[in-house]
Amino acid sequence: MNRRPLIGVGAVVFNEKNEVLLIRRGKEPHYGRWMVPGGTLEWGESLEAAAAREVREETGVEIRIDAFVEIVEAITPGDGGFHFVIMDYAATAMSGTPVAASDALDAAWIDPDDFADYDLADELLGVIAKARRITGRLA
Repeated sequence: MNRRPLIGVGAVVFNEKNEVLLIRRGKEPHYGRWMVPGGTLEWGESLEAAAAREVREETGVEIRIDAFVEIVEAITPGDGGFHFVIMDYAATAMSGTPVAASDALDAAWIDPDDFADYDLADELLGVIAKARRITGRLA
């Protein structure tokens, strides 16, 4: 078997109220889980363009990339597993109202004070916190 890691992108998108755009995943991995919008890089596409495309495809929201946040590795071993190297960005919503599209079951602006209601992974909470610090969007 000659498998290789996939390159992914994610975007921590803020609106004017400093709420964060979350989607509920409509496919594996993590079907039904709330996360930031994201997906895989396409051939010939820049990382930032991929992040903007994924947000637009999953939610209909147009964004401006503000800053690189960090690299996250998502690895599940075994024959049915996966290995993603994910570049996460902080972004600002420029236009659009979140509507679940593409592979998202739901999309919504969520106040960081309400994150506990969405069962976000600790690693994702760390990425969001770092994006808030980098962009100065602290409560």
